[in-house]
Amino acid sequence: MKITPLSDHILIEPLKQEEKTKSGIYLPDTAEKEKPEQGKVIAVGPGKKTEDGKIVPLEVKAGDVVLFTKYGPNEIKIEEKDYLIAKEEDILAIIG
Repeated sequence: MKITPLSDHILIEPLKQEEKTKSGIYLPDTAEKEKPEQGKVIAVGPGKKTEDGKIVPLEVKAGDVVLFTKYGPNEIKIEEKDYLIAKEEDILAIIG
């Protein structure tokens, strides 16, 4: 299934979090984990439309690894896989 985000929305595949803490303790799958803050951009919309009708392209592109706000993106499930849909304003930085 192909998904094309609209406007300034971005489809993100969240990156798996570390299964081990900094002190070396492995976390079981049943442990409550923090929401992800990093992910890989899968698809981007055309950009945000200004008041005069011009479209401003997004700064991120498919393939970028990004850092985003923890609670900004919306969670969705497509074909049993978890994704996030975020607005460009939820993206804090491009990693890499």
